[in-house]
Amino acid sequence: MRGLMILFTILLTVGSYLLSKALYLRYRHPLLNIVLLGAGLVITTLLALRIPYAAYVPGRQAMTWLLGPATVGLAVPLYRQRSLLRRHAREIAAGVGLGSLASMLTAGLIALAAGLPREVVLSLLPKSVTIPFAVEIAGIHGGSPGLASAIVVATGTLGSAFGGTLLTWAGIKVPVARGLAMGTGAHGQGTAMAFMEGERQGSMAGLAMTLAGITTATLAPLMVRLLLR
Repeated sequence: MRGLMILFTILLTVGSYLLSKALYLRYRHPLLNIVLLGAGLVITTLLALRIPYAAYVPGRQAMTWLLGPATVGLAVPLYRQRSLLRRHAREIAAGVGLGSLASMLTAGLIALAAGLPREVVLSLLPKSVTIPFAVEIAGIHGGSPGLASAIVVATGTLGSAFGGTLLTWAGIKVPVARGLAMGTGAHGQGTAMAFMEGERQGSMAGLAMTLAGITTATLAPLMVRLLLR
């Protein structure tokens, strides 16, 4: 019975992904974002069938294991774009560095202006990096790892849903710039959506996601002292 439930939850997740992807590719509407719509379909199905989340966890763990190989796989398209990286190395480093700094600074200042508790402010600072980075950064500096994880997921979902549209409205059409913006601002989910536009965008997003994590971890102590001294 447990094996059948694991198989069902995996098929449900994969099926929701494929349906969401097909709808997004056909209509290209931000609200048809693959992550947003796919998660909604899974949650709705579980609620309708009265399947508890605990029953979904084993299947989720099996699928989560694939994140490691998938992340390593990002190196393949990045390698194919190596000549592009060499030509724009300084611009890429500067763009991701300033983007990471701006993300932390604006999040911290808005949180302080809103009068949010210190723990929440510290949990917001690493909002634009992947969960492993965010959990460690928040925990080291006095934030809540759980809250930081939730904020990262929300940031990635919103960024992947509306980031591409906002870039188009802003007149940003260069593939390198679009990819760097999506990877810096919306980490893994943004990278996935950047690959939907093209390999060049996705490769740049994958690189930006990694560089943003390193930059955020490096700048976090400075931001904490600057904002909460």
